[in-house]
Amino acid sequence: MTKLSVNINKIATLRNARGHNTPDVIEWAKKIIQLGADGITVHPRPDERHIRKTDVYALKKEVDTELNIEGYPSDEFCKMVLDIKPHQVTLVPDNPHQITSDHGWDTLKNQDFLKAIIPQFTKAGIQVSLFLDPDPSLVESAKSTGADCIELYTEAYASGYHQNRNNAIDLYKKTAHLAKNMGLKINAGHDLGLNNTGFLISEIPYINEVSIGHALICDALIMGMEETVKNYLKVINQKY
Repeated sequence: MTKLSVNINKIATLRNARGHNTPDVIEWAKKIIQLGADGITVHPRPDERHIRKTDVYALKKEVDTELNIEGYPSDEFCKMVLDIKPHQVTLVPDNPHQITSDHGWDTLKNQDFLKAIIPQFTKAGIQVSLFLDPDPSLVESAKSTGADCIELYTEAYASGYHQNRNNAIDLYKKTAHLAKNMGLKINAGHDLGLNNTGFLISEIPYINEVSIGHALICDALIMGMEETVKNYLKVINQKY
């Protein structure tokens, strides 16, 4: 059964706009879990434009559920993750100035770098996921880094969904199938929403977890958080 991890970065963005603690990121994370989500995802960036390091430490203490920390494995990021010891760390090849993630790892080119980074997390009992484009040629090298999972970067799927969803999902199915056969877990995230998440999971039913933030928070502005989380759980579990 696919799990829903809610990325709460946008809640932090709203809070930071006024310089106070409204909305309270930690209280909203607790609320989202109470409403049925399986986990919380955060992607702290060096400029702390949304989630701050203090938020991440507080989440580990206050939220008794799966915590997924995303980010580029700089020395500072790695230290924070090892201090907190979340259930999962998702390594993303971002640079500090990106607005949002826009590509996955080249696991061939970055093989030595990732092999040097990943063991420190696995030794600490932290599950490691690699952000990956839908490219079957990268799966074997992703596996050889020592990672436990891949997170399929789903922007291309979301962009092509309305034009031809079967074509849009083709490479994702091939990549996921190969990864599964190699013993990797499959996560997915980026630009997923109520309109396209259900089909993705129906076509790749062994996706372990979807991480959804921007669209979910936007939907909550219209429907409220309770109804929004309920609707996302519904599409995750529906049959196509």
